[in-house]
Amino acid sequence: MLAEIITIGDEILIGQIVDTNSAWMAKQLNLIGVSVKQITSVSDDESHILASLTQAQERADLILITGGLGPTKDDITKKTLAKYFDMGFRRDEGALEMVTSIFKKYNRPLLDINVQQADVPDGCEVIVNKNGTAPCMWFEHHDKIFISMPGVPYEMMYLMDDEILPRIKSKFILPSIVHKTILTANIGESFLAKEIEEIEDQLPQHIKLAYLPKLGQVRLRLSASGANEMALSAEVESYAKQIMEKIPKFVVVDEDIPFEKAVLNIMKSRGLTLSTAESCTGGYIAHLITQHPGCSSVYWGGAVAYAYELKESILGVKEQTLNTFGAVSEETVTEMAEGAIKQFKTDYSIAVSGIAGPDGGTADKPVGTVWIAVSNKNKTIAKVFTFSNKRIQNIERSAASALTMLLNLLKEDGLKE
Repeated sequence: MLAEIITIGDEILIGQIVDTNSAWMAKQLNLIGVSVKQITSVSDDESHILASLTQAQERADLILITGGLGPTKDDITKKTLAKYFDMGFRRDEGALEMVTSIFKKYNRPLLDINVQQADVPDGCEVIVNKNGTAPCMWFEHHDKIFISMPGVPYEMMYLMDDEILPRIKSKFILPSIVHKTILTANIGESFLAKEIEEIEDQLPQHIKLAYLPKLGQVRLRLSASGANEMALSAEVESYAKQIMEKIPKFVVVDEDIPFEKAVLNIMKSRGLTLSTAESCTGGYIAHLITQHPGCSSVYWGGAVAYAYELKESILGVKEQTLNTFGAVSEETVTEMAEGAIKQFKTDYSIAVSGIAGPDGGTADKPVGTVWIAVSNKNKTIAKVFTFSNKRIQNIERSAASALTMLLNLLKEDGLKE
């Protein structure tokens, strides 16, 4: 079964908000055996929406629509759907009851504009939205299914989990789709492809291999589809094992998890602790780590120290080191890393100091110059990187490089154990 996702709203197209709904829906649909053919974002324009619906109907069996269901005049999805399906309107009592109860709960006056949210195209099936005032609408037209949901993410997610996905699974016989992800690091995409070329050429037609590169890492995703889930899983695992045996020194983990989570898991399994000392990354590394539940068993904390005074007082960097070599130097970042271990009493540390830009560069230290150090109680490794003049990219690249250096040190120490 093929699906298409249509998100409606000018705010998406002008970059005011990021369309996280589509990514989440695509993942959930894939898990039940529905393949997403296309994702489309359209403006709050009737002709644009109508054209998108027509095109989607030609491409897909299932069309999921989010957005444009609010009470204000710029929300035109419901009226446009009624026009597309040539339907009138009716007031749905279940939807009205939900709207009324929500306004009563928060002790707000119920305006006519809010009551009108219970008006729906008369040929649709209403799925009551228990978390908001905009009802979900299910249309069946020429053997195709159209589902219109509110664009508020948590409302859409509840509707998908509680109503939409169970209905789709019960209505259709869906194939099994199996994925297996291998996270690799320290090897580029083209070199990786060359290493596993022979295995990739042997893959049967129903198993696909995708390369997903991202700042110092490449995810390999094996995907298989068919009727027998257990047989598919065994087959995919077999090919994954062959790949990992071919490139053992580049494999981080055979799970679909973020890079920093993989590093945390390695450290947790060994009972190790980590601290950070950040300057130009401004706490971004700490943010990456602390977004994962359970990180506190590994990550003890750290410091964001831009000023010389804080590098000295919090991390123990020597005044002479800063005055002689500057904040962006091998000597300073080494003392930051070693100071973090000493001050925060952890087994490992990461330290970063650089010029993120767009200003602040010099002839010998241009914008994008970043020194990174990783340390344990016996050893410190420092390395200089020269990135671009884009601030955000420099911060992200610095974090990725720092975590890769930490992983390499962990691997090195693991071989000695």
